[in-house]
Amino acid sequence: MSDRNSQANKQAARERLRVERERQKKKEKVRRQLVVGASVLGVLVIAGGIGFGIMKANEPTGWEAAKEADLVKPANTSGKDGTEIVIGKPEAKETLEVFEDIRCPACAGFEQSAGPALLKGMEDGRYKIRFTMYTFIDGGQGGEGSKNALSALGAALNVSPEAFLKYKTALYAEKNHPEEADDAYAKDKKLIEVADQVPELKDNEKFQAAVKNGTYDRWTMEMTALFGRKGVTGTPAFLHGDKKLKLPPVPQKQMTKEQYQELATANFNKMIDDEFGPAKDTEK
Repeated sequence: MSDRNSQANKQAARERLRVERERQKKKEKVRRQLVVGASVLGVLVIAGGIGFGIMKANEPTGWEAAKEADLVKPANTSGKDGTEIVIGKPEAKETLEVFEDIRCPACAGFEQSAGPALLKGMEDGRYKIRFTMYTFIDGGQGGEGSKNALSALGAALNVSPEAFLKYKTALYAEKNHPEEADDAYAKDKKLIEVADQVPELKDNEKFQAAVKNGTYDRWTMEMTALFGRKGVTGTPAFLHGDKKLKLPPVPQKQMTKEQYQELATANFNKMIDDEFGPAKDTEK
């Protein structure tokens, strides 16, 4: 082999080595780009996942989420958001406003004693009743029984005013009403059990579905926002126009349940007579 051939072979070998090195460099560059790209993508995915997690964590849940749900107003309501519950004879000229909270023990005591007298005045046409239902006990005691029961009352009102009144009476009944600190009405099952005591609601699948699905949860939040309306921050309370009526207290002394109920009813009737005048059947 001549020196020329030897030199040519060496030069060709160096060229092949150079080409191979360039190829390897390009291959390594591409690999690094892929690794970096995958790493960036991984960071973006993780960051996106964290962002999504934070977004989901910050989304309102439960009753806060109910504020943003679609508003479904129960039948037999009026007003912009369906928060006016007025029941009574069309010809009744006066309106008695009643403020209550389903978990309120004082409201339960009133309903168990003078509740029938309240309804009798309505049935006799002495007044219509506008019910404003509060849920402040949930905030004071913790829980959500007031709101959940009010949502169920909305489902009852959607059936009929009579179903609403009977269901409210049943929720306040001594055999059903829990202690103030007991959040029993937060459970749909309990609310449906009480509803089965009301003929219009017993085994009523549409009513039960509305309770379970929270159909009137947003409406409940609209009602809840009425807290403090006309300056009322305690329950039970009674207003005629802008005038707050004063219910005489039952004397604190030892007595039977029947005696207490009799006195409480007499006090309520006196309050109504003082404001609206004596009932027709007692006028002389």
